[in-house]
Amino acid sequence: MSGCLTRWLLNILVIILTASLLQGFNVTYAGAFFGSIVLGIINAFIRPIILLLTLPLNILTLGLFTLIINGLMLWLTSTVVRGFDLSGFWTAVLAALIISLCSAIINYFVRD
Repeated sequence: MSGCLTRWLLNILVIILTASLLQGFNVTYAGAFFGSIVLGIINAFIRPIILLLTLPLNILTLGLFTLIINGLMLWLTSTVVRGFDLSGFWTAVLAALIISLCSAIINYFVRD
């Protein structure tokens, strides 16, 4: 359980750091907190359905379309959570790329 909590807290930190790096991504501390929860729920329930529906396109692009889907999930989160603002879709894609890479590194080092 402590590994899950550690990953969640580190992912909140990654969201805050990503927002400080990208100009079109603004987030408050509360927005990062609730945004990470909503993003987790969206990634658990909506993302698998979208990935399944876009599987042929994902295969055609050798998996690169997943970046667009990740950006879409982050943009969807920004529409739901106050204090989690993205200025455009491509900003969401770039932010999703950074967050995904950092999250993969966190998941590699933090075990349950």
